[in-house]
Amino acid sequence: MEIIILAGGLGTRLAEETQIKPKPMVEIGSHPIMWHIMSHYERFGFNNFTIALGYKGHLIKEYFINYALFNSDLSVDLSTGKVTTTGGETKDWTINLVNTGENTLTGGRLHRLKDHIKGDTFMLTYGDGVANVDLKALLDFHNSHGKIATVTAVRPSARFGGMQFDGAKVTEFKEKPQTGEGWINGGFFVFNKEIFDYLDGDATILERKPLETLVAKGELMAFHHHGFWQCMDTLRDKQLLEELYVPGKSPWEVV
Repeated sequence: MEIIILAGGLGTRLAEETQIKPKPMVEIGSHPIMWHIMSHYERFGFNNFTIALGYKGHLIKEYFINYALFNSDLSVDLSTGKVTTTGGETKDWTINLVNTGENTLTGGRLHRLKDHIKGDTFMLTYGDGVANVDLKALLDFHNSHGKIATVTAVRPSARFGGMQFDGAKVTEFKEKPQTGEGWINGGFFVFNKEIFDYLDGDATILERKPLETLVAKGELMAFHHHGFWQCMDTLRDKQLLEELYVPGKSPWEVV
């Protein structure tokens, strides 16, 4: 199973961080958010990744090229320049890093990956959101309905508290309820390769005409996720994820 991660956007709403790095490289704890996303797929046995690069994509390449160096102990022979790594953290991941253009939109990035995808079914998500989605259940659901696409539907916490009234009297007050908003696109897609019939060049926005057309044809199904989900659009979102991060026990690590 191939996992596509869209990691090429500008991340302008998180400019405090993204002026110097792409948003998927913004760290939660000691690891980029993309590492957290990939680790979640790994928990379900998925370790074959293709990353669609764009804005400052060279920094993502550098991160993975040097991953063993940064996460291991080193022995350096200065006479030969030989570097030996020992111990540290290793990952059994295969990662394809593909430049998909700095200004390419989401559907266009996927369109450019067509020749890189070998299987008839693949998974895709964004490089800026974490969740404890049961990916095995998601894939089983997709395979059960026979449609072209599955999107994970989530209900994020309300940004502000909510109140209900009887006239001027407050009858209910809730501080940021978990289900304060309606169902939204939470990423974590599963697609059949027929999705490429609905993509047309770099200017294609996946979430517009392609998915809208699939809806009209009855080819888009929703996997409802009731657990944790959080995107990282703003500095406030990053700070929230930092507060929630406990290695091995973070809400996106516990399914």
